[in-house]
Amino acid sequence: MSDEITARAGSRFYSFDGRVLEIFGGSVTYSFHVCHMHFRVTGPDRKGRRSVEICHGQPEERGIRRIGHHSAAEWDGPTGLARLLETVQAAIDSVPEQ
Repeated sequence: MSDEITARAGSRFYSFDGRVLEIFGGSVTYSFHVCHMHFRVTGPDRKGRRSVEICHGQPEERGIRRIGHHSAAEWDGPTGLARLLETVQAAIDSVPEQ
């Protein structure tokens, strides 16, 4: 993958270049490399909201963790969050086992 994919959800801006997912907004910028990243999406709930948990390593390990709650409009809308996270998951799945 050679093109950067971006998405916006609430006050957060997501950028993925094929190897590194960056999340901008608020007082902290997060960077997650596909070789050391796990994420999980739950939902939608009855109102269409989804929760996205992104962490370094596996979820049960200690480390940086970002949990975001997104409305149906943020998820499926023109901001492209669902498409971006599908691309991130494909990149994670393509990393050889170590």
